[in-house]
Amino acid sequence: MELIRPDWPAPARVRACFTTRSGGSSEGPFASLNLGDHVGDDPNCVARNRASLRDRLGLPAEPLWLRQVHGCEVADSAVALFGCAADASVARSPGQVCAVMTADCLPLLLCDASGQAVAAVHAGWRGLVAGVVEQTVGVLGGDPGQILAWLGPAIGPGAFEVGGEVRDQFLAADPGAGAAFRAGVAGRWLADLYTLARGRLENVGVREVFGGGYCTYSDPGRFFSYRRDGVTGRMAGLIWLAQ
Repeated sequence: MELIRPDWPAPARVRACFTTRSGGSSEGPFASLNLGDHVGDDPNCVARNRASLRDRLGLPAEPLWLRQVHGCEVADSAVALFGCAADASVARSPGQVCAVMTADCLPLLLCDASGQAVAAVHAGWRGLVAGVVEQTVGVLGGDPGQILAWLGPAIGPGAFEVGGEVRDQFLAADPGAGAAFRAGVAGRWLADLYTLARGRLENVGVREVFGGGYCTYSDPGRFFSYRRDGVTGRMAGLIWLAQ
């Protein structure tokens, strides 16, 4: 099982990782570590994959798997139910594991510099426009200047083609977002999710931002990609507090 560990100066009690597609029991387009139970994979394989991940990481509890809807609802891991409709979750106590599933969208992990709170965010373009970053930072609380952020693997700027209406929505909210778009062909645009997320974080005062630079679309051996394959599995970004 290959795991990507964030390279960031988080407090020692903050534990985090991002899964890749290798090391599980799923087959076909879901091979092999598919963690999504909503994509058409054999439920027994998904259950085994999730159990293997828990064992490998020594997780204190089952992650709070969300029903992600590309919005900006933030779940409190202390009280939220599994499968609740949300695109981010926050935890402030050991024994609560935040998780988001992705296959091109941006997995964003957050923690405060004192190691008292963590969050996981599913940040596709719709969520970014809706304000999921701002909402999560607000729920996390405290001084945004004391928050650390890590940008996990997402579709890269050379592969994420969008229409002009997507660019227009970002520019309407923040004219500076134009730097994240490069003209493509036939009126289309290439969008940089990493730059868009960094801009949103900076606008709310989060300056310590790490990660980025991956491309799920262009690395089929390592990552699932919905834009590339259509029918595919899901990876996960996880973050929690140790005792």
